[in-house]
Amino acid sequence: MIPPVVDLTWLREHPEAVIADVRWYLDGRSGRAAYDTGHIPGAVFIDLDEALSAPPSTEAGRHPMPDPADFAAAMVDAGIGADSTVVGYDDAGGFSAGRLIWMLRALGIDAALLDGGLDAWDGALSTDPPAEPEDDVTFPIGAWGADLTATIDEAAAGPMVIDARSVERFRGEGSRDARAGHIPGARSAPMTDNLTEDNRFKTPEQLRERFAALGITDASEVISSCGSGVTACHNLLAMEYAGLGRGRLYPGSWSQYAATDRPVATGD
Repeated sequence: MIPPVVDLTWLREHPEAVIADVRWYLDGRSGRAAYDTGHIPGAVFIDLDEALSAPPSTEAGRHPMPDPADFAAAMVDAGIGADSTVVGYDDAGGFSAGRLIWMLRALGIDAALLDGGLDAWDGALSTDPPAEPEDDVTFPIGAWGADLTATIDEAAAGPMVIDARSVERFRGEGSRDARAGHIPGARSAPMTDNLTEDNRFKTPEQLRERFAALGITDASEVISSCGSGVTACHNLLAMEYAGLGRGRLYPGSWSQYAATDRPVATGD
């Protein structure tokens, strides 16, 4: 399998790769509108809410995992098949594109984030629609099993839960959800700490040091959480890129947990 992060040189050396634009914004701006304004030539647009999530609910959170058949159908519509190589990007260091890349890799599909995202592209942008997918594209219908995801009970029990939200939201200084704070025992691991100031990934060595400081040397022991199961994927990819193996995603994340009456922690 290809590494979870590739650079522009790698992308240009692999013209067969499907390029996926996964821009999405917390402030309500339209990722599709951003795509229509200008995208990497040949890129397909993947809608996080429609293709990478089931409908939100109080019980499951803001971005539950989609039904496997629905996800497979969305990938076929985008021209992504079982044998595809996919490179995804956004304009925020992998903030939203990481969800697609983690999901594809979890199902055994070669997929990677473009290091630097849209800002790494040094050519002209396009407003042309992507080519129509071929008729023979097929995609596996794979379940989000216990080896890939964790339940709310498992996240509450720990022992190693990391939270990709900002330090402020982890401490309880504001929330998009029913309550502010974090899962008791969780450790703050902001997604942004995986990146340099120009939104490129730190080196694997630097990432190993980052996670070692959190007490992580083996990702298989880790449950990754965030606000709604999106940026948590960034930490999972970063750990894999660092050579620490694969952890599990808590899909409901804080948006699910905060809607319960379970204990909440605040502060550092």
